[in-house]
Amino acid sequence: MALSAENDTEMIAKLRDAHQKLKREIGKVIVGQEQVLDHLLMAIFCRGHALLMGVPGLAKTLMVSTLAQALDMTFKRIQFTPDLMPSDITGSEVIQDDPATRQRMFKFLPGPIFANIVLADEINRTPPKTQAALLEAMQERKASIGGEDHPMRNPFFVLATQNPIEQEGTYPLPEAQLDRFLFLIKVEYPSDDEEEQIMRFGTSDRTAQVNPVLNGDDILTLQQVVRRVPVSDKVFQFAKRITRASRPNTREASEFADKWLTWGAGPRASMNLVLAAKANAILRGANHVAGDDVVAVALPILRHRLILNFAAQSEGVTVEEIVKNLIRGAAKAVAA
Repeated sequence: MALSAENDTEMIAKLRDAHQKLKREIGKVIVGQEQVLDHLLMAIFCRGHALLMGVPGLAKTLMVSTLAQALDMTFKRIQFTPDLMPSDITGSEVIQDDPATRQRMFKFLPGPIFANIVLADEINRTPPKTQAALLEAMQERKASIGGEDHPMRNPFFVLATQNPIEQEGTYPLPEAQLDRFLFLIKVEYPSDDEEEQIMRFGTSDRTAQVNPVLNGDDILTLQQVVRRVPVSDKVFQFAKRITRASRPNTREASEFADKWLTWGAGPRASMNLVLAAKANAILRGANHVAGDDVVAVALPILRHRLILNFAAQSEGVTVEEIVKNLIRGAAKAVAA
C-alpha cells in the first residue's frame, strides 16, 4: 500500500474530500456533534480506537452505527452487560464431528470482535474481566484462543460508548484499557436549535439513506498518508514537554502535576499527540503540523490518561484545567 511522495498531495486532497463527504452522509442522520464526528474520523485515519462518554440519549450508538454505514467495511455491535463473558467477545472453540473421518475435532467459532469496526456499546456495564478481553485485540490486533493466535481484520477499530461511571450498575475501565484508546470523546447535550431539529426528525416518518464513502483499502492508504505528514522539531518538543510535565515526582514534572496528579501520561500519549495532530492538520487544510494542531487534540488524548489525586478532587480541580496548564507551560518552555 506504499505510495510515492509525489502522490501524497493528491491523497491528502482525497482525504479532505472524503472527510467532507463522510460528514455530509452522517449528517443525514446525526444533528450537530461535528467535533465528536471529527475526532471519530481522526481516530480512524490514525489507526486508533475511540471511547465516547456521555449520558444516555445523546445518540452515541447511532453515531457509530451511522459511521459504519458510511464506511464500506464489516461492522459488529456488542452490547456489554454484567453477565457478558470474554468468549462472547472473542469467540470459542467447539467440538464438532467430521462427517468424512468420523473423528471429533476442535473448530474455532469467531466472535464479533473479528470485524473491521466493532462497537462496544456501554463498555462500562460489564465487569473488568470481560472488559480485558478487548485488551489484546486493541493493542496486538490478534486474539489468543486455545493456544493459537487469530489476527483481527485489517483495518480494525474499536469504537466504544460509555455512561458516566458515577451512574449505578457501571464498572470503571482499568487504566491499561483506557490507555489503549486514542481519544476519550465527551458527547455533550445539543444546542437549542439542534435539539429542535432532533425532535422534528425523530418524530417524522422520513428515513435517510447513508451511502458508503470509503472502503477498507481506502482507509489503509489514507492512514499511511497521515503518517507521512511532516512535523518540525519544535512541534515534537512541544508535544513531548506536555506529556513529560504531567508525570508527578519526576524531574520535569510541573508544580501542579506534583500537587494534583497521581499518575501522568506515558509515551503512548506522546506518540498519539503527534499522530492525531497530523490528522488534524490535514482535516483543517494544512500540509504540515503546527503547535495549534497539538493543542486541538490534547484534551481528548490526555483526559483519560491523567489520574487526579485526592487533593485535586477535594479542591474541585478538573482534568481540563490541568491540560490547559500543561499546554501553557509547554508553550512557554518551547518559546524560551
